Order: sequence, then C-alpha cells, then structure tokens
Amino acid sequence: MPYEPPPELAGLSLSQIAEAVEARKLPPVDQWSPDISGDSQMHIARDGKWYHQGSEVTRPAMVRAFASLLIRDGNGQHWLMTPYQKLTIEVEDAAFIAVDMQVSEGALAFRLNTDDLVVAGPDNPLMTRGDPETPSLYLAVRHSCEAKLNRSTYAQIAEHSASLGDDWTVVSQGSEFSLVPA
Repeated sequence: MPYEPPPELAGLSLSQIAEAVEARKLPPVDQWSPDISGDSQMHIARDGKWYHQGSEVTRPAMVRAFASLLIRDGNGQHWLMTPYQKLTIEVEDAAFIAVDMQVSEGALAFRLNTDDLVVAGPDNPLMTRGDPETPSLYLAVRHSCEAKLNRSTYAQIAEHSASLGDDWTVVSQGSEFSLVPA
C-alpha cells in the first residue's frame, strides 16, 4: 500500500488535523515489555537524519517505521521497541524535528520530519531550553520523545507570538507556553 503523506498544514482546520492525528495507527509500544535488549547500532543526528552502522537511512518509509517504535525512558535513554526486544538508539538532541507550524482555531499544529502531525497543548507541551539569548524550543511528541523546532518553524512561532503582543508567549488548546527559557 503506497504511503500518502498528510496534506499541507496550511490547508487544514483543527478538526481535520485532529482527524489526521487520530487516523495514524501506531504500535502499542508502551504496552510491550520484552525480555531481550541490545544495541540497535543506530543513531539520530542533531539534524534529524537517521544512521545505522554509520550509513544514513535514506528511505523515508524506513525512518517512519522506526520512528513509530521509539520510546524514551525516565533516564533519557531512547529505545526501539518490538514485542520481542528493545534496542538502544543514540539520539544526539531530539528524536524528531518540527519542520512546519500552523495556527488553527486557537491551536498550534506542527508537522514533523516523519510527517507526523502534533498539536501542542496539555498532552504535548512546548518547552524551552538554552538561555534567553539562544533559546531552543521543543515539543513533546509521544512516549517521552521530543521534537526540536527547526529554524524556520522557530521563526514561524516567534512571528505568531509577536503578533499577539510582546511577552513571548503562545497559547495552544488552552495551555500557555513561554518562548523564553527561565
């Protein structure tokens, strides 16, 4: 079955975005508790590219498949989970990259480098790191994994915040988020 990416965010209403998010059936990795563990020999670079044994994984479908199996434990270790084994995966910064943002009906929706759609809010908060001079923004995705906003997406959210006033905050689904690290 061929993969069909979701349509561009700019053309979607919040209810259409919510439908697209709901339609994506992800494996129940949080319900699996495999006995076998090991090393995947994979890593996700700071720019969001995936590597296996030093070679880039260039097939987007493979990246999407692996990304659907990602979790991060309480110690910050990322794992690729299957019902039978869990394998460590090195992540240089964040497991995902937010590559686009759309404001729709009081919510901030993001497209990730894996074509996932995530709506910021109480279940998927925005977080700031760094210092006020060089902040970085992250979005909670799923299973404790995060997406870092790339430069253009950061510019989109900064422009949106500026249009609201000068306090560098945004609101999505009733939750307020500061764009400046504390």
